[in-house]
Amino acid sequence: MNAVIIAVVLMLALSVARVNVVIALITSALIAGLTAGMGINDTISAFNAGLGGGAEVALAYALLGAFAVALAHTGITDLLSRAIIQRLGKTPDASAVRTVRTLLLMAILAMAVMSQNLVPVHIAFIPILIPPLLHVMESLRLDRRMVACIITFGLVTTYMAVPLGFGLIFQDGLLLQNLLNNGLQALVDDNSIAALSVNDVAAAMVIPALGMLAGLLVAIFISYRKPRDYDVAQTLATEPEHTELNPRRIQVALLSIVLALAVQLWTGSMIFGALVGFVVLSVAGIDKAEISAQDAFTRGVHMMANIGFIMIAAKGFAEVVKATGEVPMLVESVQGIIGDNKALGALLMLAVGLIITMGIGSSFSTIPIIATIYVPLGLAFGFSVPAIIALVGTAAALGDAGSPASDSTLGPTSGLNADGQHDHIRDTVIPTFIHFNLPLLASGWVAAMVL
Repeated sequence: MNAVIIAVVLMLALSVARVNVVIALITSALIAGLTAGMGINDTISAFNAGLGGGAEVALAYALLGAFAVALAHTGITDLLSRAIIQRLGKTPDASAVRTVRTLLLMAILAMAVMSQNLVPVHIAFIPILIPPLLHVMESLRLDRRMVACIITFGLVTTYMAVPLGFGLIFQDGLLLQNLLNNGLQALVDDNSIAALSVNDVAAAMVIPALGMLAGLLVAIFISYRKPRDYDVAQTLATEPEHTELNPRRIQVALLSIVLALAVQLWTGSMIFGALVGFVVLSVAGIDKAEISAQDAFTRGVHMMANIGFIMIAAKGFAEVVKATGEVPMLVESVQGIIGDNKALGALLMLAVGLIITMGIGSSFSTIPIIATIYVPLGLAFGFSVPAIIALVGTAAALGDAGSPASDSTLGPTSGLNADGQHDHIRDTVIPTFIHFNLPLLASGWVAAMVL
């Protein structure tokens, strides 16, 4: 069999079997090289050569984690929680329920969106902001499955469609660069197409993002619109105590957010943006009696370390796959089976992307792997540049919203299950898979056909 197929299937099988993804990637890369006849030394050399490609993204994640932990210890997220609770009131009357529900859901969606772009703390806000709001959700009889879908929509769709914060990492640092490095640059040069930019990537991802939006609307207005009751006493028993807020630290937190965003936009680097934000908070924003700057940094790096190492290992895996020289053989064999049927080819590419990402649990980590295979395959089928961008971007995002190991599902569960009344699989993974992965399959296919 083709070494690429063997490597991908093995990596997926190990991931599904709950083997650490980094170990699965390294093992699969080694098997790919040996199967292709490269030998142990050449395989290791190729793997090592690819590791540096993931270092920038991994460092950005580590610094963003440190920034998130420091930001959480300023009290700003607690302030947001209190403001929402006070605005909603403890006992909203029946006539105001729809308004109150809308305000709460919009606030949660706004925070999820901002966590990816404006205040790039990723999922760090969830266990801080959501638990204090659980008893408000219960007074409104909100179905937490709807809230899980809203949070996951904000986490995933935002980085897919908006090239800022994590969206800049996904669209520019990962998707665009891997597309160009795996053959798209030659197509651009041969056809005298203007140099691709992150704006081209964002434009190509509009249709898949609309598919996510359609799934969210179905979840809100059809699937989970009916009231659902929870045990209020159990929730109140686990509600955290509120601490006294320090206005000065809140001001420093806001300043750090503004400076982090400004530096990111000025330099085009999430690393330096997060660094500036963390330095400001470590100097004047956090309570030194509560946590030291060193502890905040260590906790933040620990929080993001797993995804960072996965990204680095994925780059090494992709480099070995390319070094085998069997990617063109795979492309030819797949094209020979499908023929010139672009519609079937696009559907199969997206379906395989769903399987791979479900196994890995991260669209960011999947990009270096599938771009190695999908760009040559897309070129062989004659897809346009925007269509290839949409195919690879959607294939990477598929599964991120429905994998049990994805931070886009683990994050919502961490907040909504604070009182033990929200099951990870039944109440987060299955709802997000149905409402986001299936629409992504359809909208990604449409994008490939019309772009």
